Amino acid sequence: MPSAKDQLLFLSKLQRLFAEGDFTATYKYALLIAMADLAIEVSDDRLTHQALAAKFIELYWQQSAPYGTGRGEPAVLEQNPSGPTKVISDIVLFRNAQPSATVQSAPSLTGYRELITKVAETVRKQPVEFLQNLGRATDPFLYERERRAIVLKPGVAYCLRRFQPLVQQLARSHWVAHIKGNKRNVPILGNQDDLESFLFETPRQALTIIGNGLRGLTNNKCFYCAGTVREAEVDHFVPFSLYPRDLAHNFVLAHKTCNGSKSDALAARSHLERWVRFIDDHDADIKEIGQKAGRIADASTSLSVAHWGYKNAADVGARAWLKRGTYEAVDRGYLECLA
Repeated sequence: MPSAKDQLLFLSKLQRLFAEGDFTATYKYALLIAMADLAIEVSDDRLTHQALAAKFIELYWQQSAPYGTGRGEPAVLEQNPSGPTKVISDIVLFRNAQPSATVQSAPSLTGYRELITKVAETVRKQPVEFLQNLGRATDPFLYERERRAIVLKPGVAYCLRRFQPLVQQLARSHWVAHIKGNKRNVPILGNQDDLESFLFETPRQALTIIGNGLRGLTNNKCFYCAGTVREAEVDHFVPFSLYPRDLAHNFVLAHKTCNGSKSDALAARSHLERWVRFIDDHDADIKEIGQKAGRIADASTSLSVAHWGYKNAADVGARAWLKRGTYEAVDRGYLECLA
């Protein structure tokens, strides 16, 4: 574990990167998000360009679709002031050849391997090479480059896990501002104010599909209180504020009151134990729901995210939500549920 001083140095350099880095396109934001996600999902400091490319495809998939507007015709948003973004162009070509593809089904379809290869090459040539340029100098504080991968510097994976919500928040807010600041997007954006939701959140139609699927799996019961649900909501078991990525296995059906009471808290151990059993018992069903909704469905990833979230909570003495007005301390015993 890096020292407190090293962690503060990491944050200082991250701040410098956003302030002094040359963000002519949005690739560097995507690379930071991809590294932060992979630091949680895999236990390896070596991140291949192909693994990063898969994350890029996931991040840009929704953004490769036209953005609706109140003025003019819907169009794909421009991510670079000087012209088309190659990653998006490559995804669009793939989607045109596979009209029914979703981000979940894409890896099993013809042409995906070629898409990964193309995106990996773009990642290698552009954001990987230039992300660590600050001002007129290069400061390789995040990683060293290899031919087919990047290798995170000592302590960086820990810091990416420890400060993942901050990295995500900074990258996403700058990404949104970058797109809004591109003059090419003015006719596309119009007066709508849902850009961040469009770029990063699950569409309402997909949430409806997930909710209906979970109703069938739970016999229309709230995951938290087991009461019959009338006005159901789809809740992120590991809070979206903690890990802002939509994974099918991380969704549960909840009463509006239970969801509102839990809010941005982690769930108590009894809920965690039941969630682990639920995704184990219904893995195939959840994958099918994810397929229909076009959401990533991978149980091991969701479990890794939960382990990271509860470990951080145990380290800082956080409390977990049991029911309205009742919380309990998170300790290392929680991690036994995820072993």
